[in-house]
Amino acid sequence: MKTRVTEIFGIEHPIVQAGMVWCSGWRLASAVSNAGGLGVIGAGSMHPEILKEHIEKCKSATTLPFAVNVPLLYPDIAKLMDIIVANGVKIVFTSAGNPKIWTPFLHEHGIKVVHVVSSAKFAVKAEEAGVDAIVAEGFEAGGHNGREETTTMCLMPQVAEAVQIPVIAAGGIVSGKSMLAAFALGAEGVQVGSRFVASAESSAHINFKNTVIHCAEGETQLTLKELTPVRLIKNKFFKEVEAAYNACATAEDLKILLGRGRAKRGMFEGDLEEGELEIGQAAALIKKIQPAAEIVQEIMKEFNDQCLKFSVD
Repeated sequence: MKTRVTEIFGIEHPIVQAGMVWCSGWRLASAVSNAGGLGVIGAGSMHPEILKEHIEKCKSATTLPFAVNVPLLYPDIAKLMDIIVANGVKIVFTSAGNPKIWTPFLHEHGIKVVHVVSSAKFAVKAEEAGVDAIVAEGFEAGGHNGREETTTMCLMPQVAEAVQIPVIAAGGIVSGKSMLAAFALGAEGVQVGSRFVASAESSAHINFKNTVIHCAEGETQLTLKELTPVRLIKNKFFKEVEAAYNACATAEDLKILLGRGRAKRGMFEGDLEEGELEIGQAAALIKKIQPAAEIVQEIMKEFNDQCLKFSVD
């Protein structure tokens, strides 16, 4: 299947694996790329030397394109960017910051840049900054999210109408049916996060993976807007946050409660009570842990079957 997204990235299928902290290492990225999608290493949870190791291992595991996701608020971002350039990465996804700062630098080194946004307003700004494509991430998505709470169904067509560059839909995309819905709204690719968390190659702890596949409808919620909005499973830590809100906690109170390393503790180390468990609303649709290649194949088969169904009807 060809779209502008597949052409820009040089991939077979317009499926991008989200660069999720503590879940998206070289094993997952290379597996998705080898399956015809675009694998993404999530640098947000990596020290510079760890990122270098993951890039090197990913290059040894696949000859196909892969990308690195870099949150622009990362404290040692210059070191990450230097490692990306020095190791020949050709695609970078940026998020959580101003794309004007690093897009020219990356372009100077022949690197394609994709920026993640949660509103049409910021999509336009990203296009003006010169990025090559945009990820429009709706309210349903896991992890850090937009304060506007705009759902993918509403966000995607607004962004597609606001910009000329290719748009990749994210938030609630777990199947070929949801991929087809995104394409109907103007997407030329989809970014899949939550379903790849529950992949065999994900670096998420098995406790977290098992929690994801048993997650029911309504068991996630966006919270901590005063800090950085994040969608979490409602575990013990979430209930402590909820209690803090009921006690009229300040942003500083919430920051103290969050502390450091809470996401690593939950998703990477498997502490289901005190850890931060980031996942999307569509977790309720994920029922099993699968190899990444099988996930890509299932999504594309269902997408093509649905396209054929509607063309026949």
